[in-house]
Amino acid sequence: MSKYMLIMRGTDETNAAMMASIDEAMAATGRFIEDMMKAGVLVAAEGLDDPGQGVVVDFAGEAPVVTDGPYGETRELFGGYFLLDVATKQEAVEWARRVPAVRGSKIEVRRVAEADEVPQGGENDGRI
Repeated sequence: MSKYMLIMRGTDETNAAMMASIDEAMAATGRFIEDMMKAGVLVAAEGLDDPGQGVVVDFAGEAPVVTDGPYGETRELFGGYFLLDVATKQEAVEWARRVPAVRGSKIEVRRVAEADEVPQGGENDGRI
């Protein structure tokens, strides 16, 4: 089994559409989570707060610079995730296709690297 993250991506417009029918969206998401739990594939699921409440730490210069949200570009916002433990990438994709998302949003499917795939001490140049 491998872990895959289903990353919910939206825009200002898709976030507004979801908020306009938040009760229905939450009910559909609750049913989707129940389905994943019954199938035994759900590891974790979290939604994120309004991007306007976040900050960005920018490492482009000599010293990190912190700016308040919202982000400069809000065409694609990271809205939350589902973490699944499934047998294959295709299975993760099939679950992603079932996410109750609003029109215009996207779900990015990424495999979570195993501990033995991450460079250990001295194998990188000090970066994460």
